[in-house]
Amino acid sequence: MTKLIDQSERIGVIGSPSSTAQLTLDILGTSVCKKLIGELALFRYLQDGRNHYSLGQITEVRLSNIWHEDPTMRSLIRQKGRVDPISERQDTHMGDMTISAVFSDGVDGYEPSILGTVPATGTPIHLVGDEILQALLDKYKEEMFYLGKVYGSTPKLPLWFKHFGKGRQGAGEAYHLGIFGKTGSGKSVLAKMILLAYARYSDMAIFVIDPQGEFSKDMKTGQALGEFQLPMIGVLKGLKKPHEVLGVRNLVLDRWNFFEEIIAGSDFFERLGMHTSDKRKLAAEVLREQLERERVTLNQLYTRDAFDAAWRILQDDHVLTQIYSGRERKAELLRMIQSTDANDHFNAYWLPVANLFQYRTGATSVDTLLRKVFDIQAGTARPIIVVDLSKESAGGLYWNDQIQALVINRLFDGIVLQAEKSYTEKNTSLNTLVIIDEARRLASREQGENEEADRIRKNLADAALTTRKYGLGWMFITQSPLNLHRDIVNQLRINFFGFGLAMGAEFNALKEIVGGDPNSLKLYRSFRDPHCAFDAVSRQYAFMTTGPVSPLSFAGTPLFLTAFNNPGEFLKVNNFTVS
Repeated sequence: MTKLIDQSERIGVIGSPSSTAQLTLDILGTSVCKKLIGELALFRYLQDGRNHYSLGQITEVRLSNIWHEDPTMRSLIRQKGRVDPISERQDTHMGDMTISAVFSDGVDGYEPSILGTVPATGTPIHLVGDEILQALLDKYKEEMFYLGKVYGSTPKLPLWFKHFGKGRQGAGEAYHLGIFGKTGSGKSVLAKMILLAYARYSDMAIFVIDPQGEFSKDMKTGQALGEFQLPMIGVLKGLKKPHEVLGVRNLVLDRWNFFEEIIAGSDFFERLGMHTSDKRKLAAEVLREQLERERVTLNQLYTRDAFDAAWRILQDDHVLTQIYSGRERKAELLRMIQSTDANDHFNAYWLPVANLFQYRTGATSVDTLLRKVFDIQAGTARPIIVVDLSKESAGGLYWNDQIQALVINRLFDGIVLQAEKSYTEKNTSLNTLVIIDEARRLASREQGENEEADRIRKNLADAALTTRKYGLGWMFITQSPLNLHRDIVNQLRINFFGFGLAMGAEFNALKEIVGGDPNSLKLYRSFRDPHCAFDAVSRQYAFMTTGPVSPLSFAGTPLFLTAFNNPGEFLKVNNFTVS
């Protein structure tokens, strides 16, 4: 380590004033023309009789020239522009360095420590390269994962994404993650790279809830549709990780309450003259009860026999009385049913709903799907399941936001139930990550648009509070922390913030999450819009990350990285093979 540090470039020394929270750097004259913002730097010092190595990123550089601040000199400079004896020659450059990690010499390699004292002024500050990082983290090299490089610099930023079970590479409990940034900030690509980081663990399951079909397109075609052509299928095959994409046509609804809510929300009763939602809900409830009494199964609903039974039930005097107590309205409903063409009503309004419950070729129920994921023998790789709930995946089936919300709630309820059973009955971690794209639609800060949407929102907020100990973690992908339920934001352990949160209420929310560190926030504000680049090759997708995501972040301060914009480099650095 001594040799590596001596060979690295010296950019400055510790200056005054400095504290254990923030160090002032006196920049050397040979480095004042270098780009220093964001650079990862290191200094060596003695603490408790052992060598210590402190690392941090340079967050700000300032210039001072006391002679230029003199009123007389300012008057002279205003006339001549510069004064050769003092202009430039008397400049002093100072920088701020925020410490993110400290290591000490240990018996078995380098061990985490703290900055318990302030080293003497004049202590050299060196730039950190890949060689120094590799030497410090040699014990953990098998656990390292790379999403990009240190922001504005060349060394790769070491990260680790531990599974939620026990063991050397396990965290022992689940983490909740958040990825934020404006459209085009690179958050979707970053999420896919993180998915591959967790896919390395054969005993970890991953669920992707994909309301817009973003992830499923990549997983089906094997190639991303954007500029970052990440071969997801090939990488997963190389990892021998089972994976499956399920669209709407591949899911069979398996609950009577689904039928009740969907038929009430469809045009089935509306076309029979029931124009109020309360009456439609009541009619759906009564119809469901009677169908169950006649032992009609959900899978039989698509048959003409099941429809004929429903049509007969709706004309029964006892049923009509339950829906309408008034004689005139009851008689009017009966006349409407008897004057309606049953064949047309069956094809136009019954069958689209009933088909959602029919067992189709290649389709599976939610119960069967969950058993397939969680009832796996030890030693067998657990899968990645992408559930595409976009309208395009319905393939002509009756589909709307209400049905999507029902299915999502059904998935969430089933996954959480599996987590609780695993924890209470088997005393094991579920070791599962659920990734939710477009999370603002499902877990918004404001109340949901309808009853089912609000139930999803409340269920997700409750899950964020309770499921970590079960080994069930959640990743939320959305544009801003302000879009997410406050209880969820408060439970996020690992965050990635891309470009676009540097103004107004969003910036205040960001400040609250990162603890208000002014230098880190200044560095975040230096992020450029990736789409301001001259071409796609030169685009830079910068992120600020907080939480236990790196061996360099145990001090709790944010780290800054520029994500890889070349998939080949990402695959090579992380030793992925494409099959």
